[in-house]
Amino acid sequence: MFVDQVKVFVRGGDGGNGMVAFRREKYVPHGGPAGGDGGRGGDVIFRVDEGLRTLMDFRYQRHFKAKRGENGRSKGQHGANAEPLIVRVPPGTVVKNAETGEIIADLTIHGQEAVIARGGRGGRGNMRFATPVNPAPEIAENGEPGEELWVELELKLLADVGLVGYPSVGKSTLLAAVSAARPKIGAYHFTTLSPNLGVVDVGDGRSFVLADLPGLIEGAHEGVGLGHQFLRHVERTRVLIHVIDMAGSEGRDPWEDWKQINQELKLYRESLAERPQVVAANKMDLPNAEENLQAFREKVGPDIPVYPISAATRQGLRELIYGVADLLDRIPKQPSVEAEEDETYKVYKSKPSEEPFTIRRENDVFVVEGERVERLLRRTNFQYYDSVRRFARIMKEMGVEDALREKGAKEGDTIRIGDMEFEFTD
Repeated sequence: MFVDQVKVFVRGGDGGNGMVAFRREKYVPHGGPAGGDGGRGGDVIFRVDEGLRTLMDFRYQRHFKAKRGENGRSKGQHGANAEPLIVRVPPGTVVKNAETGEIIADLTIHGQEAVIARGGRGGRGNMRFATPVNPAPEIAENGEPGEELWVELELKLLADVGLVGYPSVGKSTLLAAVSAARPKIGAYHFTTLSPNLGVVDVGDGRSFVLADLPGLIEGAHEGVGLGHQFLRHVERTRVLIHVIDMAGSEGRDPWEDWKQINQELKLYRESLAERPQVVAANKMDLPNAEENLQAFREKVGPDIPVYPISAATRQGLRELIYGVADLLDRIPKQPSVEAEEDETYKVYKSKPSEEPFTIRRENDVFVVEGERVERLLRRTNFQYYDSVRRFARIMKEMGVEDALREKGAKEGDTIRIGDMEFEFTD
């Protein structure tokens, strides 16, 4: 089964917690704080593996979670950082944020990596909080949670040459004739339901990858037939072989077929109309093919190479393969892939300054919200009295207490921050 679009959940590992510990060694007077920091959580990394060609594996595993970092240890020992979680993807995989649609990574080269979800930082141990005023603090931070998000994976096949054309014009037969691929061949429309790849050996030391794509029909750019589902794979090809039934065996005019398919490619993506293209005038062994070929050459002009072939009898295949190989030698190694109008590539930049917190009222509960306040809450270990005092001091320095009073908070009122509730004391 060929799978080229999936949605998966990724989550970086949480950071390890810092530790509260004190030195207790023989002959060492005045033992001070000795709690180490927690380790960093593992990242979720997508890595290109050229041995894969579909996203089939993601049908059976849709959740990927990296391990958390180790907690800090006594004697100032740092908790171990977690190993990253490596997820293998095929070349040509585009990773998008499922919520915003922004492109996170475009993975095309074997071994290329991209961090999709970062692990959380480890919490600091009490060694970090020792001061002359408080030389033995019982303060330690919790580790930060790792990033989590749903991502959409979209596969755009990486092939040098793509076969395009109407259904039943002989694309699969041509692929089988020039490569070792054995696609399904049948005398009915849409025999090919998924792309097939084959390596073509030119015979002079050159070779290229040929992709047989499902047939296109009128309206393919709008999702008619199988076109919209597989037109994305045409974007990555460097050269297009436009296979045409020159005998008109199904009653269609070869010239009209040529114009219609090129129109569908242009409507899907403007740049595809400028992609280097050759015509494989197939079924030349059938009646009326020679007359149609002569009329077709007059209309298409001298700029488009036309190769008369018969995939069934292997007539003219050598000239076609050599012509395509020569064309590949003259054009860039990678086609230019443009972003769609509704796609936005991820740009890392500093976030605009926002209000440190906001306060709203839900019945009798005052809700304090804000990234900085909630991050402080997650990092605070409320098991230790010193940690609680530090949390209260920072909240006061941020102006949360004064803001609550302005909102009408009084002694005994309930204050909610994140998932925790506190009692307001004045």
